[in-house]
Amino acid sequence: MRVARACFPDLDTPRYAAIVDSAVYVLPADYNFTPVSVEDMNTMWTLDDVQLLAPVVPSKVVCVGRNYREHAAELGNKMPEEPLLFLKAPSAVMGTGHKIELPRMSQQVEHEGELGVVIGRIASKIAADENPLDYVFGYTCVNDVTARDLQRKDVQFTRGKSFDTFCPTGPWIETEIDPTNVAVTTRLNGEIKQQGNTADMAFPVAFLIRYISEIMTLYPGDLIATGTPAGVSKLKDGDTVEVEVAGVGVLRNQIVNGF
Repeated sequence: MRVARACFPDLDTPRYAAIVDSAVYVLPADYNFTPVSVEDMNTMWTLDDVQLLAPVVPSKVVCVGRNYREHAAELGNKMPEEPLLFLKAPSAVMGTGHKIELPRMSQQVEHEGELGVVIGRIASKIAADENPLDYVFGYTCVNDVTARDLQRKDVQFTRGKSFDTFCPTGPWIETEIDPTNVAVTTRLNGEIKQQGNTADMAFPVAFLIRYISEIMTLYPGDLIATGTPAGVSKLKDGDTVEVEVAGVGVLRNQIVNGF
């Protein structure tokens, strides 16, 4: 099933929705990342009727750096011995179709297409006999937009990763894919820049969830960005960047100069 978050023509506030083909079924106002059936739902829209938003409003965005060897190499970095984690401000999250704003204080903003993991239930210190993937609600596309010059200048990642609009996510959550073997592709103005597969991750999704849960409690709706393949490149005003995760969909955003 695909689950989105959207603005509806006759509703005052955004709501979660189930998507079946091009049909959109609004979910209860208290929806909290649980399996649903649309069989008894009568109200229906189409994707053309609604404005898609980011499919999550996370309490935190946990990102994994250098999880693909070729990407680490292209930036001149050594591979870490354990996952390299950093946080991206939740206020950076936005949806497909929204504009990425280039901040005036950076001269080198780059795309990073990634598989995003959406947590479905509270995960804290997952037991050894439990499967970490059982804590996953589904998967989405993430663009971990990065001000590379500021990242290098600051040493730590907070400023370079957390400008408003720097975490496009969507277009929805897909609940039925295998995260161990998924193609991740990023296109800039239609040209393929990044092409990787989650099978090449140094630390796979299940390992990451267990590892992160030992450090911090993960809540429903929290987002994990699992790292980016090689091929990052600079964004400029007027560009269009697309992140596609096979089996999920395409996250598409235009680039504009900030003010």
